[in-house]
Amino acid sequence: MQKDYTWIDKIFNNMMWLSSVLFAFAMLAVCVEVLMRYFFNRPIAWILEICEYILLYMTFLVAAWVLREKSHIRVDIMMNRLNNRLQAFINMITSIIGAIVCSIIVYFSALLTWDYFIRHVPSMEYLKLPAFLVIMIIPFGSFLFAIQFIRDVQNYFKRWHYFVKD
Repeated sequence: MQKDYTWIDKIFNNMMWLSSVLFAFAMLAVCVEVLMRYFFNRPIAWILEICEYILLYMTFLVAAWVLREKSHIRVDIMMNRLNNRLQAFINMITSIIGAIVCSIIVYFSALLTWDYFIRHVPSMEYLKLPAFLVIMIIPFGSFLFAIQFIRDVQNYFKRWHYFVKD
């Protein structure tokens, strides 16, 4: 794993660790809920709902870190056949598209989150949490994701520019 060179890398790393803690909690909570249901006939009603929220939070907390670490799925069978200059150019274009898509998601999910906050919309589940608390991770995580895509655009541009000189 690369070292923390910038404040944004520290944020990405902290979000990854928070996501890991949430995953561990969800795993243990489901085990406890299963034990309570089958052995004591006393299910814990809120566990499923909390685990659903944790899955949403985990996804958006760790997405930028996964992109930074290049740990996502890549279909590179065709890319490996291209020269370095063309690879850098295609990666730069796809990162630009990713940044645009993430920015659109940030905008519209932030509007929705704000709307839910203003109107005091509750979740439709057992706990009746304010819905904005559930979905506020979407604009936050998408913003971090967009930042990483922009960083990738800069890196791929440098590589492409380097290979243009050769």
